[in-house]
Amino acid sequence: MNHSANTARASLADAKMKQVNKKFRITGLTTGALSGLTYGIYTTLVLVAGYYEPLVSAVGILAAPYVCSGLNDLFAGIWLTIYNAKKGRLAEIGRTINTFPGKMMVLGALLGGPIANGAYLVGLALAGAYAIPISATCGLFGALFAWIFLKQRPTKRVVAGMIICVSGAIIINWVKPEGSPNFTLGIICALIAAICWGLEGMLSSYGGSMIDTDVATNIRELFSGLVDLVIIVPLVGGLGLLGGTLSAGMPVLWLAISGLSAGASFLLWYKSNATVGCAIGMSLNVTYAFWGVLFCILFLNQPVTLTIVVGSVVIIFGAILVTMNPLDFFKKGEA
Repeated sequence: MNHSANTARASLADAKMKQVNKKFRITGLTTGALSGLTYGIYTTLVLVAGYYEPLVSAVGILAAPYVCSGLNDLFAGIWLTIYNAKKGRLAEIGRTINTFPGKMMVLGALLGGPIANGAYLVGLALAGAYAIPISATCGLFGALFAWIFLKQRPTKRVVAGMIICVSGAIIINWVKPEGSPNFTLGIICALIAAICWGLEGMLSSYGGSMIDTDVATNIRELFSGLVDLVIIVPLVGGLGLLGGTLSAGMPVLWLAISGLSAGASFLLWYKSNATVGCAIGMSLNVTYAFWGVLFCILFLNQPVTLTIVVGSVVIIFGAILVTMNPLDFFKKGEA
């Protein structure tokens, strides 16, 4: 009698655990997919902000992208600070910065924010939507840096994914669009962004494993925005442009919304990583390349060419292959 009761309780417990695991996985897959969608939205909104005066007529190739990058990241940091304040985590921000993992996150923020995000926006300004899938090769570089610095030897699947990513980048750069004299430079800037995001991923995987990811994301965005606005914008002669943008109103409104989208994307990405693992979370996040290109075609009149369509699909598939076995998406149970 007792044995039968114990068996029944064990079966019920197993059934409930499977239910919890299934719900946990669905949450992770949903948040990962939304992180890619919201980053695609961020990309589109930043480009919209750049269509307004004084950004659209700014002189040079650095001032406008870094003003946009700085304001976007600062707004993202402000939104995240409000979010963490409501969650009672505000005091954790200062304490976290003073720890060694926190310093690693700051170094990652320097690479991923002012350097990578700035290069990404320069790439968008020069090459349009073509820069988006090139930047999505960051997974390739993350795996490459893990191989070099962390001695994590890549599998045949990862090597195949790397080759596919490179092939996609070559396809996208094969035919230059008309009226884009700095197209190749834009592609190079997008590649710089991918390299730095790969380095950031390696550093943040260490720091993020020991500190609250919501706080870590908050530090990253605030630090990135402040470095852009306080150090880089003056260096590239963009202070006048920054003042003009702030007084213009409309571009600031778009950048505030893009900052909200960027902050949401990072929060969703970290949540996905925590529930279904970094590999699947990263694979879902790089779908921003698809969404970014699609939104630019639908809303910003980006010309549809065979090279951008084929190259984007190839790069997204290669990025997924680098970070995980695509068949894992269809496996049941806990990730």
